[in-house]
Amino acid sequence: MKVEDFDFYLPEELIAQTPLKERAESRLMVLDKETGVIQHQVFKQMTDFLKPGDCLVLNDTRVLPARLYGVKAETGAKIEVLLLKQEEGDRWETLVKPAKRIKEGSVISFGDGRLTATCIAEKDHGGRILEFSYDGIFYEVLEELGEMPLPPYIKEQLDEQERYQTVFAKERGSAAAPTAGLHFTEELLDEIRAKGVHIAFITLHVGLGTFRPVSVDTIEDHEMHSEFYQVSEETAHLIEDVKAQGGRIISVGTTSTRTLETVARDHGGKVEAASGWTDIFIYPGFPFQAIDGMITNFHLPMSTLIMLVSALAGKEHVMNAYEEAVAKEYRFFSFGDAMLIK
Repeated sequence: MKVEDFDFYLPEELIAQTPLKERAESRLMVLDKETGVIQHQVFKQMTDFLKPGDCLVLNDTRVLPARLYGVKAETGAKIEVLLLKQEEGDRWETLVKPAKRIKEGSVISFGDGRLTATCIAEKDHGGRILEFSYDGIFYEVLEELGEMPLPPYIKEQLDEQERYQTVFAKERGSAAAPTAGLHFTEELLDEIRAKGVHIAFITLHVGLGTFRPVSVDTIEDHEMHSEFYQVSEETAHLIEDVKAQGGRIISVGTTSTRTLETVARDHGGKVEAASGWTDIFIYPGFPFQAIDGMITNFHLPMSTLIMLVSALAGKEHVMNAYEEAVAKEYRFFSFGDAMLIK
């Protein structure tokens, strides 16, 4: 299957640069995956498409303010550091710019020495393993000194950092937000529960690889990045109970989808308590075992994300829906509008 089969015309002005003032006021395209029929709604009306006994599965990861600006201790040269993954203890895999200035043994100072980092290993493409030193609690220091690492296609500054977090964000560890969850408010979640719809949480820490373009011509040749996930006993039992009662499992976002399908694949089609690393790549032809529907944002052309959506709803239906989304000027990607696939 060719990557270019998932290309479409996307005017740059449709890539949302700022979030809406009210989370649940974004637009919602509802796509029937069987018929391809499309409806246009507002996100807060999504309860109309849920039934008592259904289960929404949300990703409760919390984005780290993972971009740090510091200086090289020896020279005062300005250095930018992006935290990617905690290796162990205070050692992190990072991206450093300009990387040529930071060699093994180099020390970087942040916040007038409130936080320092020593380079202990060099990796390809600007990667560095840094060991941090600080007083107090690392995450509190990071909240004080770090900035939210917005995706590369968002050029504007984010005035309110919490707007790039879901209202249910809890487990620290992501380099990017699970953006389908950004549309929910506490009030909307209360409405959903009041309708008799269950809400379950999984954790998948989103890596920056989610923004990496597909650089091969054939989908099957693409290698996915690896991300850490966790499914609790409580969530696993709830999902299996809902399925046994005939309710639908509706994942919120590609991250929740990848987590649930990883667990189902590894446990004979059942969702069980599990944790680990997943590099699952979902594209058309994938045998879904965990989910029945999905809420997701609108994704970029030729991305692994639009391939995942096409696997669930059918490539023809999805490409037609995207053509209509462009024609009706839906907002795309992280701060954009949403799609419900039912």
